Amino acid sequence: MKQELKAADGRLAVLIAGVGGAVSTTMIAGVMAARRGLAKPIGSVTQMGRMRRQDGREQLIKEMLPIAGLDSLVFGGWDIFPDNALEAARCAEVLSEKDLKGVADELATIRPMAAAFDPRWAKRLHGTHTLQGATRREMIEHLRGDIRRFMADNKCSRAVVLWAASTEIFLPMTDEHRSLESLDRAIDANNTEVISPSMCYAYAALSEGVPFIMGAPNLCVDIPAMWELAVQNPVPIAGKDFKSGQTLMKTVLAPMFKTRLLGVSGWFSTNILGNRDGEVLDDPDNFKTKEVSKLGVIDTILKADEQPELYGDIYHKVRINYYPPRGDAKEGWDNLDICGWMGKDYGMQIKVDFLCRDSILAAPIVLDLVVCADLAHRAGLKGIQRWMSFFLKSPMHDFTQGEEPIHDLFQQYILFKNQIRLLGGYEADEELD
Repeated sequence: MKQELKAADGRLAVLIAGVGGAVSTTMIAGVMAARRGLAKPIGSVTQMGRMRRQDGREQLIKEMLPIAGLDSLVFGGWDIFPDNALEAARCAEVLSEKDLKGVADELATIRPMAAAFDPRWAKRLHGTHTLQGATRREMIEHLRGDIRRFMADNKCSRAVVLWAASTEIFLPMTDEHRSLESLDRAIDANNTEVISPSMCYAYAALSEGVPFIMGAPNLCVDIPAMWELAVQNPVPIAGKDFKSGQTLMKTVLAPMFKTRLLGVSGWFSTNILGNRDGEVLDDPDNFKTKEVSKLGVIDTILKADEQPELYGDIYHKVRINYYPPRGDAKEGWDNLDICGWMGKDYGMQIKVDFLCRDSILAAPIVLDLVVCADLAHRAGLKGIQRWMSFFLKSPMHDFTQGEEPIHDLFQQYILFKNQIRLLGGYEADEELD
């Protein structure tokens, strides 16, 4: 049965918390360059990906469905620093001046709105372009007004709000997060211990009927209260944490070990990076949030309870080290201790050294998440969008019902493609994959 899907008419507001960050400015500059024929959207599944249909034809995803075109995207958002997108991109030092020059005029027009910010949640950041003295409820109402004004000023018919700002300090789920009623009480009481700034952005977007995407490992929208709000309004939500580097490798390698029935006794991961994200994660409280996100991948794919002789005693360690000279050029090392025939006495090692550009890997993910969130909204989908887990490190799932996240990249891709097929009026068919 074909899903009722509204046309992608009009302009789509892409409102980013952290619009001046390295990931955001890299994505925006790349989209602008693609619109002008100066670059290709390499890495974007929605722009360059192809799929087979039941009739055997292979087709670009963007031709199978009425997805938002790049020309329809209007960029804006919030940041704790007042720099326009061109200044911010130069400061991030990801893209060369040669590539920025081609879109400099357009980038310079993007100026951030004042951010809802609480320095206790990202202690290494000291931004000045912030809402001063606002309570959590005042933050939410201000952000709602920002969304409405931006859409009106730019004549946008739809919007998506995305968090591409820093990882917040670790926040465990509390009673205040378990229902919308209890969350509202905490907001009205200005409980800054359990209501993070990112939750204000999520609440504001969902209250305005706008899809929300969490691109960091923050708790934020991954709580029953937010799920309730998303279903109530109704709007799609997705998160959390862009799957860009080391974790991407884990979601490929771990399924290989499981499929080949190879044992794993140890997996040690360490990173060095020197961008703003690395600076924030240099604080132990913020690193804890990222650590929880990254550690969950292996346990979920390699199930110790199902095959204890292979995966019952894995030592899994993750480290992130701030190293300013590297900037956005991240390096991730993995040491894997594995075993096969005749067991651990004949152990083997795999070593991976992934030298990558954090923002270059993340930029197409951001674009795809925005386009997919808008597509889901026009299709009338609401709540958690599991099919978008393909792009995320720690996919959202209903843990209150004992549901486990799917981390295997290939299983995620099947989910993604089958949802695309359903939205395009075709039947889901794993045999095609």
